[in-house]
Amino acid sequence: MTVVEVIQRSTEFLQRHGVESPRLQVELLLGHVLKLPRLQLYLCHDRVLAEAELDTLRTLVKRRANREPLQHLIGSTSFCGREIRVSPAALIPRPETETLAELTVAALRGLSTGTPVALDFGTGTGCLAIHLATECPPAWLHAVDLSEPALALARTNVAAHGLAERVSLHLGDGFGALPAGLRFDLIVSNPPYIPAGEIAELQVEVRDFDPRAALDGGTDGLDFYRRLATESVAWLNPGGGLFAEFGDGQQTAVAALFSAAGWRRINVHRDLTGKPRVVEAWREPATP
Repeated sequence: MTVVEVIQRSTEFLQRHGVESPRLQVELLLGHVLKLPRLQLYLCHDRVLAEAELDTLRTLVKRRANREPLQHLIGSTSFCGREIRVSPAALIPRPETETLAELTVAALRGLSTGTPVALDFGTGTGCLAIHLATECPPAWLHAVDLSEPALALARTNVAAHGLAERVSLHLGDGFGALPAGLRFDLIVSNPPYIPAGEIAELQVEVRDFDPRAALDGGTDGLDFYRRLATESVAWLNPGGGLFAEFGDGQQTAVAALFSAAGWRRINVHRDLTGKPRVVEAWREPATP
């Protein structure tokens, strides 16, 4: 069977199973199997696949038809132009989180301190810590996660990007996992923000394959913003800031939580689709 025939038949199969963008999904899976960039597939459209290649592709296509995420099948995803390894241990990085990443990089670069220290709260794959450390070479990063498998994945990604000396990973429940006396100039977080009662309604790829702990934000989805608004204060240097992603329709409630906790310069930023997505908040600077 040739490349073109495989693409056509597999696309029809995924289409019958209700998978979105079936042709693109097949092309990415086939490129992964053949170790070719997707656009090069059509330069060898008449290539006949070996039986082992066909078997591997069939298995992957069937798993995708069962709604297993493409990123899990391939083993990685792109985040801010960097390859990040993924697994069922952690939330797959989403494009909207790139807005959070870029806003935080800009803020980190704008700090007056010579060697800023930042925290990634709930690091998952480590993608945010990696991006900040790469884009802001003077900065030191700390990252914390409650899940040991997720932290192991983050450790793999940090090492793959050559950042093991500048990104410190901590296992435990939020700020309680950090060494006493540590202080940060900036905190970034993409916390769980789905209301518990809405998780069953999520897309199958998310509901059944992302860790529930990375999705469940409590009854109203705001549990982690309450923690961030109140607990972050003791860990920030005077004048320090915080950036956090939130879910659709949560902007007013999230901003109100930070306002009630005494934060200043509270701003809400939109993602590339125009939806409110990131809250920015700052603490008072030191008194002269």
